[in-house]
Amino acid sequence: MTQQQERRLIIIGLDGSPAGDAALRWALGQARSGDRLEALYVAPRDSLLPGTTLALQPHGRQPVGPPTSAERIDTVRAEFADAAPVQDRVSHGDAASELVAASATADLLVVGARRTTALGQLVLGSVAGHCVGHAQCPVVVITPEAARRIPSGSEASDNAATSP
Repeated sequence: MTQQQERRLIIIGLDGSPAGDAALRWALGQARSGDRLEALYVAPRDSLLPGTTLALQPHGRQPVGPPTSAERIDTVRAEFADAAPVQDRVSHGDAASELVAASATADLLVVGARRTTALGQLVLGSVAGHCVGHAQCPVVVITPEAARRIPSGSEASDNAATSP
C-alpha cells in the first residue's frame, strides 16, 4: 500500500455543541499520522424575517452570525500533545444534506448525537440518523453516553504510555 493510499480524509460534523466537540475529540484520538481531518460547520441560510419592513432589514433577511468553530477546534486540539491539524470549513444549508454530500470524498464521517428527551433517546437524531442512512462512507456517531467514555488527549497519552 502506498503512502497516498494510507492517507485518510476524516470529516467531522461540528455544530457548536458538546456532542460536536466529542466527535472532534474522538476523531483526533483515532487519527493516524498523515490523516487529513476536516471539521465541517454547516451554518443555516439566512432566514426571512416575518412581518418586518424592508426599512428594518433592507434585504428582508435575518442575518446569521459567523460561526465560532475555529475556537472550538483549537480548544479541543489543545487537549492532545501532537494533535493532527484540523482544517476548518464552513458551508451553508441543511446540515444533514451538506454532511452527506461531503461524505462522497471522505473515508470516514464522524458526527455527534444529542439525545436529551425520551423521544430523542428513541432515535439517533435527525442529522446523525440521516448521515447513517445516506452517507457514502463509514459513519461514526458519538452519543452522549459514548462521549463520557472518550478520554481527553492528555488522558489518552497517559494510558498509551502506561500500557504494556
